Amino acid sequence: MRLLALSGSLRARSSNGAVLRSALTFWDGPAATADIGALPHFNPDLDGEDATPPAPVAALRTAAATADALLLVSPEYAHGVPGVLKNALDWLVSSGECVGKPVAVITASPFPTGGDHANVQLREILRMMSGEVVTAACREIPAIGPKVDPTTERVKDEVTLTDLEVAMSHLAAAATATTAPLPTP
Repeated sequence: MRLLALSGSLRARSSNGAVLRSALTFWDGPAATADIGALPHFNPDLDGEDATPPAPVAALRTAAATADALLLVSPEYAHGVPGVLKNALDWLVSSGECVGKPVAVITASPFPTGGDHANVQLREILRMMSGEVVTAACREIPAIGPKVDPTTERVKDEVTLTDLEVAMSHLAAAATATTAPLPTP
């Protein structure tokens, strides 16, 4: 099963990047992380019926289309979804690559809320895009700062790692169920 991950943070040493890298260690199969920082600002004029999408958009769409599941890991900015991640999702809205795909949303924050506003918003956006949000695989990680090892840039907190492992197992189970052949009558 192939996983496509999207990070809502472009910071090189982001704690959400550490969460994403740590979560990916629990995925049993190929995984890729989309380069959403290379995407142009969403503009419907660049995406009309006869338009050829910009190369970074085409690459994102291809990666999403070939993935069996999606993982979004994101911080929360001003009680919302970071613009760079919303922009990436805007490019995927009309093209259909998320339809029926199992999706997990993990937000992490230095605050006790764990990025709850962004988590709720991302789940709603993905549902509108007809993604299959796997509730059991979604997480809000509070007080992330001390849970990350700055040397390895990975989560070091055992409780959080166990929780990420459980979340990824739920996402994998949903992806397996989605890609499993239907029984013959």
